[in-house]
Amino acid sequence: MIRYITMVENEQARFVVRVRPNAKQSQLLGFTEGVLHIRIAAAPVEGKANDAVVKFLGSRLGVSKSRVSIEKGLTGKTKTITIRGLSQSQAMSRLGALSR
Repeated sequence: MIRYITMVENEQARFVVRVRPNAKQSQLLGFTEGVLHIRIAAAPVEGKANDAVVKFLGSRLGVSKSRVSIEKGLTGKTKTITIRGLSQSQAMSRLGALSR
């Protein structure tokens, strides 16, 4: 069970994500060389996959999707994601626990 720590508004976590769209279901695959690999059950058409990535990561991290943003990589499979309200260590801890 994951314990959620109170969010601090000025903190933010940033990490690189490699997305595989058109999966049967969305899931975390884990980290490889500092990059989080995920599968998303949405097509990379008209921003649907990007929207799904934001919603998926928000739900997995226990934050609202409004706190998740794609900083770089809107049109590519490799994206830089920012999570407002979580420290880097909090985000990495939650993601690491979920991808085991």
